[in-house]
Amino acid sequence: MKQPALLISGLGKSFRKYHSEWHRILSWFGVLQNSFVENWILHDLSFSIAPGESVGIIGKNGAGKSTLLKLITGTLRATRGKIQTNGVIAAILELGMGFVPEFTGRENIFLAASLLGFSRAETAQMIPSIEAFAEIGDYFDQPIRTYSSGMEVRLAFSLATAFRPDILIIDEALSVGDAYFQCKSFEKIREFQRAGVTLVFVSHDACSVKTLCNRAILLDQGSMIKDDRPDIVLDYYNAMIAKKEKDRAILQQASINGAMQTRSGNHLAHIDHVELTNHQDKPTRAFQVGEEAKIICKISFKQEIDSPTIGILIRDHRGNDVFGTNNFYSNPINKVIKKGEHLEAIFSLPMNLGLGNYSLTVAIHSHTSHLANNFDWWDRALVFQVVPGTHDPFIGVAYLSSTVLIREGCHVRS
Repeated sequence: MKQPALLISGLGKSFRKYHSEWHRILSWFGVLQNSFVENWILHDLSFSIAPGESVGIIGKNGAGKSTLLKLITGTLRATRGKIQTNGVIAAILELGMGFVPEFTGRENIFLAASLLGFSRAETAQMIPSIEAFAEIGDYFDQPIRTYSSGMEVRLAFSLATAFRPDILIIDEALSVGDAYFQCKSFEKIREFQRAGVTLVFVSHDACSVKTLCNRAILLDQGSMIKDDRPDIVLDYYNAMIAKKEKDRAILQQASINGAMQTRSGNHLAHIDHVELTNHQDKPTRAFQVGEEAKIICKISFKQEIDSPTIGILIRDHRGNDVFGTNNFYSNPINKVIKKGEHLEAIFSLPMNLGLGNYSLTVAIHSHTSHLANNFDWWDRALVFQVVPGTHDPFIGVAYLSSTVLIREGCHVRS
């Protein structure tokens, strides 16, 4: 049996908050031992990551994500617990972390590489590929203090991926890069994944986590509260963000067809029933490409609500958002719905989607977002398929009706 790439057991990290700087100084000499308060950032974390696994670490700001990565890479020391890593680690942590502002990009590469255990000769061999991947031109020989944040990311990522590590750790850094370099970096990450490199990836971008990771861990106030597939964990996280009141419950359970459903909200308005029908108004869970579909949501109101918003969201089998809309934009309810009343919302749309499995999320909230008032948010309320129809074959995530015109005898002007 293979050793885990990363094994964490009972990990905890605290920082001491002293009552004053004078108390801090006295503590160095063993005086006033109770002159501080322990501020625990991480609490009793235990999990393992297998070689070749790609794990996303998610959570709100202050959840302890960056602290966890610093402990794994050894830039911080744990207060309690153990961390065992197997293999060489390459990490991109906080922007500019480890770079000396007065040194040039080239000088910083030599310095950082020496800290990673590379000789000067080995680093010199890597320099051309690092410089080429970073694509920062003459700035490579300019001081880091003259760099933009995006240029720093380019240099840091190019160094971290100049050699193939066993474990690659990335902490949100790519979010400040431009679209071109993000795309280039993601392809490099996928290249490493195909080679069996273990990935630990911190990001607030749900799409990136779903795309790059096959597992996600949710941290909240220093504790691990969810460890599962990225789509399941992100659904729970989405519900947790909206949970501002004690009476807003978060429920996750498997539906009849086995899909994991997440449901949250205060249920002052309740989604009683969701149905999918075809162009003949018959209930179905399979649509031909381009077939007209109706999404029918039946809602009851437990309390008077002013101008509620009803929305839908279609996701692919990986959990990526494909299409979403709500009535706030196209047909707003500009009135108060009274307690005991019922509404039916019908969304009509063509299923111009690629072949495959999809899930339907429905919600009722206030304004444009469930963050304002989450009455009922139902992830994966239904699962359906899109199957071949009469259209010409195509590839991709969407069917875009197109024509091709071929003309003979056309000459290109020189």
